[in-house]
Amino acid sequence: MDHAKSNLIWNYKTREELRDAFEAEIRAFNIDKELGIASVISWNHQEFEVRYECLADEIKIGDYYLRLLLEEGENEETSTIKRSYEFFNELYHRFLLTPKVNMKCLCLQALTIVYGKCYEEIGPFSDTKYIVGMLERCTDKLERDRLILFLNKLILNKKNVKEIMDSSGVRILVDLLTLAHLHTSRATVPLQSNVIEASPDMKRDSEKEWYFGNADKERLGPYSFEEMQEFWKNGVLTPKTRCWAQGMDGWRALQAIPQLKWCLLAHGQAVLNETDLATLILNMLITMCEYYPSRDQDNAIIRPLPRIKRLLTDNTCLSHIVQLLVTFDPILVEKVANLLYHVMQDNPQLPRLYLSGVFFFIMMYTGSNVLPIARFLKYTHLKQAFRSEEAKGQDLVQRSVLGHILPEAMVCYLENYESEKFSEIFLGEFDTPEAIWSNEMRRLTIEKIAAHLADFTPRLQSNTRALYQYCPIPAISYPQLENELFCNIYYLKHLCDATRFPDWPIKDPVKLLKDTLDAWKKEVEKKPPSMSIDEAYEVLNLPKGQGMHDESKIRKAYFRLAQKYHPDKNPDGRDIFEKVNKAYEFLCTKSIRMVDGPDPENIILILKTQSILFNRYKQDLEPYKYAGYPMLIKTITMETSDDQLFSKVSLLPASTELAFHTVNCSALNAEELRRENGIEVLQDGFARCVAVLTNSSKKGDMAVEVCGHICKCYSVAAQFEECREKITEMPNIIRDLCRLLYFGKSLPRTAMLAVECVASFAVDYWLQTHLFQAGILWHLLVYLFSYDYTLEESGIQKCEETNQQEVSNCLAKLCVTALSRLGGYLPGEKATPENPTIRKCLAALLSPYVSRRLSKDTPAEILKMLNSNTENPYLIWSNGTRAELLEFLEGQQESMVKRGDCDKNYGAEFVFSEHAKELIVGEVFVRVYNEQPTFPLELPKTFAASLLDYIGSQAQYLHTLMAITQTGKVESDQHEDRLRRAEMALEALRNVIKNNPGAETECIGHFKLIFSLLRVHGAGQVQQLALEVVNIVTANQECVNNIAESLVLSNLLVLLHSLPSSRQLVLETLYALMSNTKIIKEAMGKGSLIYLLDMFCNSTQPQVRAQTAELFAKMITDKLIGPKVRITLTKFLPSVFMDAMRDNPEASVHIFEGTHENPELIWNDNSREKVSATVRQMMLDHFKQQRDNPDVNWKLPEDFTVAYSEVGGELSVGGVFLRIFIAQPGWVLRKPREFLIGLLDKLTELLETNNPHGETLETVTTAAVCLFHSQPQLADQVPPLGHLPKVIQALNHKNNVIPKSSIRVIHALSDNELCVRAMAMLETIGPLMNGMKARSDMVGLASESLNRMFQKEQTDLVAQGLKVELVPYLLRLLEGIGLENVENPAATKAQIVNALKSMTRSLQYGEQVNEILSRSSVWSAFKDQKHDLFISETQSAGYLTGPGIAGYLTSGAMSTVIPSGPPPVDNEVVNLAR
Repeated sequence: MDHAKSNLIWNYKTREELRDAFEAEIRAFNIDKELGIASVISWNHQEFEVRYECLADEIKIGDYYLRLLLEEGENEETSTIKRSYEFFNELYHRFLLTPKVNMKCLCLQALTIVYGKCYEEIGPFSDTKYIVGMLERCTDKLERDRLILFLNKLILNKKNVKEIMDSSGVRILVDLLTLAHLHTSRATVPLQSNVIEASPDMKRDSEKEWYFGNADKERLGPYSFEEMQEFWKNGVLTPKTRCWAQGMDGWRALQAIPQLKWCLLAHGQAVLNETDLATLILNMLITMCEYYPSRDQDNAIIRPLPRIKRLLTDNTCLSHIVQLLVTFDPILVEKVANLLYHVMQDNPQLPRLYLSGVFFFIMMYTGSNVLPIARFLKYTHLKQAFRSEEAKGQDLVQRSVLGHILPEAMVCYLENYESEKFSEIFLGEFDTPEAIWSNEMRRLTIEKIAAHLADFTPRLQSNTRALYQYCPIPAISYPQLENELFCNIYYLKHLCDATRFPDWPIKDPVKLLKDTLDAWKKEVEKKPPSMSIDEAYEVLNLPKGQGMHDESKIRKAYFRLAQKYHPDKNPDGRDIFEKVNKAYEFLCTKSIRMVDGPDPENIILILKTQSILFNRYKQDLEPYKYAGYPMLIKTITMETSDDQLFSKVSLLPASTELAFHTVNCSALNAEELRRENGIEVLQDGFARCVAVLTNSSKKGDMAVEVCGHICKCYSVAAQFEECREKITEMPNIIRDLCRLLYFGKSLPRTAMLAVECVASFAVDYWLQTHLFQAGILWHLLVYLFSYDYTLEESGIQKCEETNQQEVSNCLAKLCVTALSRLGGYLPGEKATPENPTIRKCLAALLSPYVSRRLSKDTPAEILKMLNSNTENPYLIWSNGTRAELLEFLEGQQESMVKRGDCDKNYGAEFVFSEHAKELIVGEVFVRVYNEQPTFPLELPKTFAASLLDYIGSQAQYLHTLMAITQTGKVESDQHEDRLRRAEMALEALRNVIKNNPGAETECIGHFKLIFSLLRVHGAGQVQQLALEVVNIVTANQECVNNIAESLVLSNLLVLLHSLPSSRQLVLETLYALMSNTKIIKEAMGKGSLIYLLDMFCNSTQPQVRAQTAELFAKMITDKLIGPKVRITLTKFLPSVFMDAMRDNPEASVHIFEGTHENPELIWNDNSREKVSATVRQMMLDHFKQQRDNPDVNWKLPEDFTVAYSEVGGELSVGGVFLRIFIAQPGWVLRKPREFLIGLLDKLTELLETNNPHGETLETVTTAAVCLFHSQPQLADQVPPLGHLPKVIQALNHKNNVIPKSSIRVIHALSDNELCVRAMAMLETIGPLMNGMKARSDMVGLASESLNRMFQKEQTDLVAQGLKVELVPYLLRLLEGIGLENVENPAATKAQIVNALKSMTRSLQYGEQVNEILSRSSVWSAFKDQKHDLFISETQSAGYLTGPGIAGYLTSGAMSTVIPSGPPPVDNEVVNLAR
């Protein structure tokens, strides 16, 4: 593989030469070996060497080939250099030994590469001073460039930097920097249009800067640089010729002057052109400065200043570095800006930097890479010690060295923003409140600076070391800023332009306000210029009277005098220098618009700016008292008193607007305005402007604007008591305010401000009164009817600027608010004093309802109501009422404005013609309310109380009217109308109570009145409505209690007969009242039972009868009076009816109408007719007495009873007919437990009797057996009742009838677990065996009972059986002994066998039983056989086969007769006159 590396060259030739060398060596060794065969031969490998002839031309130093090393350069991808320190020393050794320049340059190039790669390994270079010396001495351009490139790498080690400084290397490098001015072949950079472009024919001759001395020591010159080059070519100049030019500290040999040395004397081809060389040196200087920062790690300033920065700050270096800026090369300018930024960090010489002209040169730069420049300017521009006492502008601009060069805004931008933001502005086109800057303005800046520098830039191309002599530049005037007023950091004209910049942010509003006030003061105090043109010419020593001098001539005169009297050169010339500066600045700015005195336009801008500040930054400025009131009041006063007020550019609109914003911002300002007599001054302006208003005035008129601003100002001032007192003392304010509202139809927006002012004045009672007396209501109310609610509800986007109706709507809303405040309607924080007079007028003009809504509804809701046709209980509003009101208002308005008088009552007595016809109670239209009963009332209780008062006032009249009517006297229309109104009031009372829960409590204390209306016979509608009222109030317990205390129930009871159409409602009412025991007691006394019984028995309406039954049920359930009610009812009806009424009222009616024969009721037609007739007659008798005397009581005779059925001979227990029950055992009893107890009591009573009635005992026993079979669960209740021992004991009775009954009962109970368990605890088996012996016919039934009991595994019963020798007894029965009279012996024996087998199953006694049985000869015949076929199921068939019964009316045995025809007509309506 071939290789071509700096440390290895290997190819075909080297391989061939290696092969040839080995072959030749081997041949020679073999020959020697043959010759010395007698000895051992060894190869001399230590001296073997291969000479590669093909590499003879390659320069090799150490292990590296120089050519290839240079070709690789500093490429990081190349292999690292091994033993770099040794190799570097070998290279440097070769460099020192070679006399050839080219070889030296190659070595320098290699040294540069090696040190650049391995400077850390190599370490400091000890001969740095020598290299610097060679650089100063050499005259070959190639060697110079290689030395500088080597030094560029040497500074990678900080210690080498010190060696460079020690050997004056910094000065030498700076001298080389100046050659950049001679580079004329730079690439053309495409720049912006603001560059001053030069055409080819504009080339000018070089400046004559050079002098030299000949052999005779004569000074020759001055010559241009081109002429010096000709002298060199012609041999006139030699390396030792002494030369001089401006900027040199003395005569020097030509070879010691860098410019002449490298342009005339030097030879060789340079590696770098002048610009690249300067760029390299600047980078080196920047790197050196970075090694030595101006602050330590604690941010403390280092002193003395680092040496590298001291060297660069020296006059021999700094000026030449700065002047590189005028090369305008982008890279050089950027590098110089960076270097100066580093050098000037905390540099004590920074304040004098401006003398180098750096700010002029750097601002002339035309490129776009201005970020380093901006960073440099931001750090330095405020730290220059220049003198600028006469500089115009603010403090920041006065302190900035750029104040005369850049507009004030750009200086502020530089200071207030980061460098990046300033660079963006500097390169762009901006027209904002903070920056007005364009390419054209940048171009003008460059032109002005270039003109100021005059011929200095061309001189540098002739003499690169020429030094700039600083002269201040007059302030540059920009035409674009002629009409601008700059304050703080803003152009006020732009800041006040609300169209272009509506919400431009203001950083420090307080500072801007202070600066604005200062600017206002300066503007007011502005005077004409203190210097004339001729005086300025005289100061500059220019001739006068010859017209205007050329600007260049003025500039030259200024430069000449400025250099002569500059304080740095002539400490005694300071005063003259300042005069010269002032004259020059005056002449350079004389074209600026100059005003003799204050400029109105500027003052307007100042006023508007303050308004913006107070408007947008209210919170920030609120703590500060406004300091500009003296000037503001003076301005308003002057403008108001000016006869030309309406024919010039007036300050009055802006002044009054500012007055509003100041007081709106802070209470302190409102008080201050008052103390400065501001309210009086504003009134003068207000009166002046209101006086010129007409119907043709427009919103843009000056007078209209002023009126609006003053209204707003008064609105705010009215918040403060002392200001209100002042306004109260000035009635003309309110008069002018009303006049302004009069013209508001053509000026709606201004009218809105006036209405807001009225609303603000309403905070004070006396101001309310003054406004009221001035007729303010006429103006405000008229605007309410310009509202269009359809626009509000349309959902369309709208704004006041484009929609005139929206303006009218907003005005109407404000008028509603103003009216609310005038009357004191609003609650909470918006509350104002109540004004009864205004409230009375508004109630008359708008109706009481609308006036009350002012405190609750939104303005939009009220306005929609007023502009719609509405009919509700509070408001009847139509086109007619609106037209009637508008006609009245417009008439009063016209009269007030033109004649100064109006209605003396101010509308308080106004009445709508349409409302005069209506019945109005409690501010409610009763007719409408009855049509809209669900309408939500504001105060339903109050309305109810008003209705009761009205009804009370009409009650006596109604009674008298009915009495007259019944005697036959003729009624008039008036009587009919009064009756109709009373009916309307009662209907309204019913509706208000029905739809407003809680309103019924207002009836408490009025029930005697309401119930008395129930007796207005002949006025059925009145009775009906009164009844409905009573019915509704019964839902309230308090009302029920009050009714109970009023003792008026008789009036209600009479209606059951006298008002048939309302019976259901009466019953419903009574049902509600019966929750009160006191009322039930009163009802009993007043005959309610007889009325209700009549309804139940004789009514033809099933619903009425069911309601009556339900009412009876409720009365019976009362704990105190209920039993008495039940007793009374049982004298008319069987008790089953009361139970039926309780359980199912409808069923009770069906029972009453049917014919029944069931275990609990025997009822037929005769019973029903007898009860109905008795009840009807008693009711009619009582009704006649009670109609005439409401206090009469009803009482039933104690011995009264109705024989309503024939039940003689029927045995009844617990309300159940036993005969029928036995026939219908499945009947669902109403009270089965009560029946069970009664039945067992009756049974035990009979069982304990010696000779009971046989049929009765049989019936009772059969009923008990049927009960236990039909309802087995009832047997669970028998043991606790205590009857079981008596039943068992009866088995031992001597009367054999009684044991039979006991056995039947025990048989029925033997199927129940609890009963068997109870019998096991008693002596049961012995008595049962006795009973079996007494009644052999019952042996089978008893045996079955034993079988059942033994099957329950009751060990005690088996033990009892063994004790009484039951088993032998039963075995004897099996033998037939004792069964002779038994009807079915086989079945009986089968039951006995089952009983015995059950006994054998006993765990404890089974074996004993089996032992006894085993001894019996009979048992063996029965034990293994089953006898089920012998047992008949018919024994209990008679008890269990009754029909299934459910309910009162479905008994299988009852006979219900449904009538085939209608019942007789119920003659319930009694002729009251009978």
